[in-house]
Amino acid sequence: MSQLFSTVSLGELTLDNRIVIAPMCQYSAEAGNATAWHRIHLGQLSFSGAGLMIIEATAVEDIGRISPGDLGLWNDDNEAALKTVLEDVRRYSSIPVGIQLGHAGRKASCAVPWEGGKQIAPDAGGWQTVAPSALSYSADEVKPLAMSIDDLQRVKQAFVDSAHRAVRLGIELIEVHAAHGYLLHQFLSPLSNQRSDEYGDSLENRMRFPLEVFKAVREAVPASVPVGVRISATDWVEGGWEIEQSIAFSRELEALNCAYIHVSSGGLSEDQKISVGPNYQVPFSRDIREQVSIPVIAVGLITEPQQAEGVLQQGDADLVALARGILYDPRWPWHAAAVLEGKVQVPPQYLRSEPHDVKGILTQDQ
Repeated sequence: MSQLFSTVSLGELTLDNRIVIAPMCQYSAEAGNATAWHRIHLGQLSFSGAGLMIIEATAVEDIGRISPGDLGLWNDDNEAALKTVLEDVRRYSSIPVGIQLGHAGRKASCAVPWEGGKQIAPDAGGWQTVAPSALSYSADEVKPLAMSIDDLQRVKQAFVDSAHRAVRLGIELIEVHAAHGYLLHQFLSPLSNQRSDEYGDSLENRMRFPLEVFKAVREAVPASVPVGVRISATDWVEGGWEIEQSIAFSRELEALNCAYIHVSSGGLSEDQKISVGPNYQVPFSRDIREQVSIPVIAVGLITEPQQAEGVLQQGDADLVALARGILYDPRWPWHAAAVLEGKVQVPPQYLRSEPHDVKGILTQDQ
């Protein structure tokens, strides 16, 4: 039997298979509110047959958005808009739905990628950003404000409040975003965190705020809702955050009842030097998996079914996540099931689409 199509548990949530739809920013919200785009986007992915679908990075406060088009979950309007989208998705699909909660920190207030992605100045429709230290991502950007202790408490509470909203929406899993150069990653990396208080300098101090945020979210939601963390295993910059520190961070998270570690990399510095190729991040997930007992998710240019199966069979990860690949091929799990003799659940309206030479891979979603 294919390991990719075997069941797996993240905390108390059991998944039908080990294919995860990674969170992917769509930059298509209005004042943080989900729109018709999200209904179409999440709707089509909900028919993919993946074991889990994680909603894109969702801001816990308005200044935590990467762009003005980012999805949010900081107020009642955001919650109500996402509720209507999820109601429609759940009417036709039983796929477990998670959400990634995050804060962009110094990488906030940017134009959407197809409009260049550059920072929008406060006097041009953007806003003042915040960060662990007053260090900008790019030299030509407005410097962020170094966060005070009161700011830290406000943001931590914002994560908790958004987690409460997610639970009210019936979302089954929460992922805390501590990767890709956003706020919690900014606290972890010595390249962006140059504080001299208890939240900076040593590894223990740099991990303190991300761990406090995780602990607060974990304590705020029912035990039945797994809470995991996405990390960047390395900054790909000499002197920055790297795999040994990621292992230490993962161990601390495990001790706080973290459900899983989702292993990505990079995003903190313009100086990063990444050699991109198939499975280029998998060695990081393997290194972390060897040091923790909770599930580890691998992601990054895993594009072929046999490749994904190999990652699991070799013990490099417990689950495999797809992002760009599943946008390109929203039926990737169907095609993987055909290759690996697995099964996926689909709406009854789609059962007759099964090709004659791969009968038995499509089963009716309940």
